[in-house]
Amino acid sequence: MTARDQVLISVAELAGLIEAGDPVTILDVRWRLDEPDGRPAYLEGHIPGAVYASLEDELTDHAIAGRGRHPLPSGSSLQAAARRWGIRQGSAVVVYDDWNRAGSARAWWVLTTAGLPDVRILDGGLAAWRATGRSLESGPVTPPPGNVAVPHDDLYAGSLPTLTAAQASAAGLTLLDARAPERFRGEVEPIDPAAGHIPGATNLPSTAVLAADGTFVGDDALTRLLADRGIERDGTLGAYCGSGVTASVTVAALAALGLDAALFPGSWSEWCSDPGRAVARGPE
Repeated sequence: MTARDQVLISVAELAGLIEAGDPVTILDVRWRLDEPDGRPAYLEGHIPGAVYASLEDELTDHAIAGRGRHPLPSGSSLQAAARRWGIRQGSAVVVYDDWNRAGSARAWWVLTTAGLPDVRILDGGLAAWRATGRSLESGPVTPPPGNVAVPHDDLYAGSLPTLTAAQASAAGLTLLDARAPERFRGEVEPIDPAAGHIPGATNLPSTAVLAADGTFVGDDALTRLLADRGIERDGTLGAYCGSGVTASVTVAALAALGLDAALFPGSWSEWCSDPGRAVARGPE
């Protein structure tokens, strides 16, 4: 299996799993900045059998202070949620969303770092499913309880690499900022208390790693994106965004290329909460 196939799944492959009756849990992780609760849209229509997973309530622990706007949940709380979703030991998990792969990439990253071995993002999201003419179903899905075990309780030290604020500014790291260019340059900041970026970071918007149809760009296109920014494939890579959500899209794209990138989960929202940390503005 290629690196890409370990991260992404096509509509045709997912449909094949469903039709064959293979064990697979499908999670609908619809979320966007201006509409963080995706449940109403999920209830209107979702992939048959899909269970709604809340990015805000189940893939985030808002009770944690000092770690940005979307702190990671504990492994124990994630395990409880995963069992509610019906995830069983050894079964595949497919995650999807309907906005720039943000919700599904967050779910992929959280579940993978928690130790689940087979989690993949539906390439192209819900739009790709609809584009093939496949049907949706409405209303909630309540699966039988799962039995999956989450081996890592501290997801900041889970299976995937992470960065602390101190590590994000360390020498020798190529740090990618996944936010929109105008936020990176500090021209606008609609959410966090300070505008700008972490000194030394390079802007690679998460939307740049997606094609016009919402699928992840191919290996050659992503390699060119990196080369255009002077990023070496054999370097040490890290990624951040506003609060660790859309940077997961960049991390997933790099993983599909066979590259490991550490995520700074607190991202800019954690970095700029400390007025003692340096802030850069303008182009890199």
